[in-house]
Amino acid sequence: MNNISAPKVLVTGANGFIGHALCARLLSEGFYVRGAVRERSSACEPQGIDISIINSIGQDTDWTNALRGIDVVIHLAARVHVMRESVHDPLLAFREVNVMGTERLAQMSVSAGVRRIIYISSIGVNGESTEQGAFTEDDIPSPCSPYAISKWEAEEIIRAVSGAMEVVIVRPPLVYGPHAPGNFSRFMQLINSGFPFPFGGINNRKSFIYLENIIDALVKCVQKVEAIGKTYLVSDGQDISTPELIRMIAGAMGKKARLFPCPAPLLKMIGNVAGKSDEIERLTGSLQIDSAKIRRELSWTPPFTMEQGLRMTADWFISNEKNI
Repeated sequence: MNNISAPKVLVTGANGFIGHALCARLLSEGFYVRGAVRERSSACEPQGIDISIINSIGQDTDWTNALRGIDVVIHLAARVHVMRESVHDPLLAFREVNVMGTERLAQMSVSAGVRRIIYISSIGVNGESTEQGAFTEDDIPSPCSPYAISKWEAEEIIRAVSGAMEVVIVRPPLVYGPHAPGNFSRFMQLINSGFPFPFGGINNRKSFIYLENIIDALVKCVQKVEAIGKTYLVSDGQDISTPELIRMIAGAMGKKARLFPCPAPLLKMIGNVAGKSDEIERLTGSLQIDSAKIRRELSWTPPFTMEQGLRMTADWFISNEKNI
């Protein structure tokens, strides 16, 4: 596929955080882009792409129109991880969308003659934390959360039903950048407000990836024949501690980071009492990624450093603070 001119690409979740920016990049590279979205929204839709409405994703979803004439599918749409789960059986809810929905898309993609499917999974498939060095593609999967379990099962389903269709799996860590949803946006709001963080004594190591860096990696996965049949871990390539992250964001905002030390066991005890043990674990634990494989095999280098990515994210945040 390396020499195919302008393959036709379907992006699911095209109006999401990653999907919106990915569609814009693909268009700029000369690809025909069709976006699968739940509903039309002029405020969120990428400009210049064809839109296909997919009301819900599950085992009965009809992808016929969305897949017509498509060469490559980039599957971003998913039921995402949430901190406060409201359903009785989270794993079942994740499986309905992320496993059965993905299986349906993969099966219909094969029938439609799609040549390649790129599935955006999660580093959670490898595990929740690293104690003895960075995660690699060779690690035995050890998903813990319902979300991560569903992502691992979806990977296996795609491989099982793909037939002659080429499969590429990408497992990113937390993705940050302008318009970042959820926890990262709230984290930036706290830093901007001058909130004092009790993480001054934490010496963990975390991997992240800037929005434009993961998009660049996904474009490589579309273009390169070397990607066929591979699983890739992707990151900025710079692992930092939680205090370092807070200082970098604060500095990019022109603020002074407010940090004080608190023993990790005490933080975990407070987290348990407050019902925020998962949040504390994510902020105090380590999660490192070795992205050497994709750099080596696809000649991929992140186009932006972490400092550049955080600065551009901070610039966007400051410009849009009143609307966030």
